[in-house]
Amino acid sequence: MINKFKIILLIFFQLIFFKNTISKEDSLIIQSTTSTRDSGFYNFILPKYKIVDDIRIKVIASGTGHAIVNAKKCDADIVLVHDKTSEELFVKNEFGLYREDLMYNHFLLVGPKSLNISVNNENIYQVLQKIYDNKLTFVSRGDNSGTNKKEISLWKNLGLKINTRKDRWYLETGSGMGASLNIAVNKNAITLTDRATWISFNNKRNHTILVEGDEDLYNYYGIIPINPKKCPKTEAESSEKFINWLLSDKGQELINSFRINGEQLFFGNSKKN
Repeated sequence: MINKFKIILLIFFQLIFFKNTISKEDSLIIQSTTSTRDSGFYNFILPKYKIVDDIRIKVIASGTGHAIVNAKKCDADIVLVHDKTSEELFVKNEFGLYREDLMYNHFLLVGPKSLNISVNNENIYQVLQKIYDNKLTFVSRGDNSGTNKKEISLWKNLGLKINTRKDRWYLETGSGMGASLNIAVNKNAITLTDRATWISFNNKRNHTILVEGDEDLYNYYGIIPINPKKCPKTEAESSEKFINWLLSDKGQELINSFRINGEQLFFGNSKKN
């Protein structure tokens, strides 16, 4: 009876070990920007992929800068972010095998309706100049995210320097897009956001889109598999399978079909089609 109990116990522990081993090996980690998560993109796309491959996929969402830092520490199999310069440097330094265009949408400048800034007659630089000259309250993520990097590049293109210590109209949150939008709404302030997060955002109150459609507000998302030479434990084969599916006609079609309140959030731009 004791021997039988020992055998059952041994089988039980072997099954647990086997399950944990499979779970650990047969899984993918995506280091991602927050906009794709907060928009509901992964909740939409991952169940579609589960029909193709039952692999477990874990998404870790943070600003683009943090996502890339985490990936360099080998805490990733795939990187999906939106700052092409950082992405290309990541690949150049051999942390990623390659970078592929996945999809795009647009950045938007949003703020209180009371500002009466016309979307049709203004471009992003004219409005940023007005914000700077009139010291209108502006909320910046200040978190090294793709959106934050884009915002900084826009000020830089204007030749404007902001002193975060002295310019009290300029507020850095150090937070993600959703939290920064909430702060902007509560403070009746202006901020830069991505279209996907804005469409999904429920606390708009009296905020509206101030500028959209400017050619300098395109928001490109890239996807990168981790280099096994840098991170030997990466799931290279499974990563390739998932990435190729997203870049395929079927994956791109699904990306284009993702909508919130009838509005398309992302536009596939894979060059593999």
